[in-house]
Amino acid sequence: MKLRELFTADVVNLNLTSKSKDETIDQLVSLLQLDEKSEAILYKTLKRRENLGSTGIGRGIAIPHCRSLVVSRLRLAYGRRPGGVEFKAIDDGPVYNFFLIVAPPLEVSNQYLPVLGKIAQFAKDDDVPGLLADLEEPEDFLKLLEERAT
Repeated sequence: MKLRELFTADVVNLNLTSKSKDETIDQLVSLLQLDEKSEAILYKTLKRRENLGSTGIGRGIAIPHCRSLVVSRLRLAYGRRPGGVEFKAIDDGPVYNFFLIVAPPLEVSNQYLPVLGKIAQFAKDDDVPGLLADLEEPEDFLKLLEERAT
């Protein structure tokens, strides 16, 4: 399965307004359009995951991820914070691009880790941070995934 097939325009926000790591996680969770209780549970689960170690992989990119009972299938979202956010990334730089991955605990298709790997591989491409910075519309993000991600 290609990354492009896992994203839709409604889970892409190119103008996050967050000023902190916690606000960023909250805004990413809201992109999934879950009920209030599920959003709260997912937020806490992601925070717990971040406390184990930042999902900021460097070069302005983070991949917050977890497994949770609040979803029945693999869910992804993408957010961009043009001003960047302190996220305790491995390179100590600000993070501008966030790929959220949430999967149910028991996932028959077992896509969670392969998708995490695909996003990390996509993010390693030298020109990807610049291409993400130049996006103007959610559809541009989808087109970039179609062209560049496996």
